[in-house]
Amino acid sequence: MMGVVLETLGINEFSESVYRALLSAPGRTTAELSRELERSDRTVRRAVAELEKFGLVSRLTRRPVRFAATRPDTAIDLLIARRQTELSTLRQNARALTAELTSEHQPDELLQILTGQRAVADWYANLVHGCERELLVLDRPPYAAGADEAESGLTSRLHDRLEVRSIYAPEAFEHPGALAAARRAAGNGEQSRVHPAVPLKLAIADRKVALLPLVLEDMVASALVIRPCALLDALTALFELLWQQAGPLGPAQPQDDPRAGDSDLLTLLATGAKDGTIARQLGISSRTVSRRVTELLRALGARTRFQAGVLAERRGLHG
Repeated sequence: MMGVVLETLGINEFSESVYRALLSAPGRTTAELSRELERSDRTVRRAVAELEKFGLVSRLTRRPVRFAATRPDTAIDLLIARRQTELSTLRQNARALTAELTSEHQPDELLQILTGQRAVADWYANLVHGCERELLVLDRPPYAAGADEAESGLTSRLHDRLEVRSIYAPEAFEHPGALAAARRAAGNGEQSRVHPAVPLKLAIADRKVALLPLVLEDMVASALVIRPCALLDALTALFELLWQQAGPLGPAQPQDDPRAGDSDLLTLLATGAKDGTIARQLGISSRTVSRRVTELLRALGARTRFQAGVLAERRGLHG
């Protein structure tokens, strides 16, 4: 079992045999190991030097130089810690490289296809991380990344004072807690709006690179990365057009504000959400939703839900 573990962590078979020999009988010199293992002194010295580099072997005496092996459990912990540090450095370098790629015009790579939900989620995370000034988002499910993961990444950038404008589709509020998450984003500085007909998922960073689904029927299995070209310009123009048409989604009202419940209800009505969706978001029954909608229509003098949203926005009750 030890052999499998050490090989996995980058220790070759002969070096491991040297480690095992020192583990069973500490205090040997390289000459003694060479005779026991029937290998040249040069080969043994090279293996010992490798083991020392990984912290698996230490020197007991100086003249003659005698060696001892680190305990197996300690040795494995050292190797794992080393590997985790290397992977963390590699991840940071990859993100820095991605940021460079997203900020530079690549004429031979205007379009790039991503396949696999994890690849799409990772690319979106890198897009958010590498964005420097402005992030434009059309938000609608399904999502490649988990809700907590996506919210955490975006919140950190909002705290960096990145300008984020998001337009939410009605479907974005289907899942319980989705409205609260959108409210938190708005409270953290996101400029949030809702639109009844968001045609696709989209993220545009610094107007230099965009990420959108490759196939609308399955919007998380694959995606298209678009760098500066006419298509990117068209997608940016589409976002701006939808932004002008969309209604505002402000941060949540304080809990002691009597308008808090009606604010959420009016926001959901403005998106075109159905009673079942509204009930899940507000944690009430569909019957209660119908009753409260009727009361709001009467109080606002509105004949339709859409009209209620318009009147509420004019009176400062919405968002």
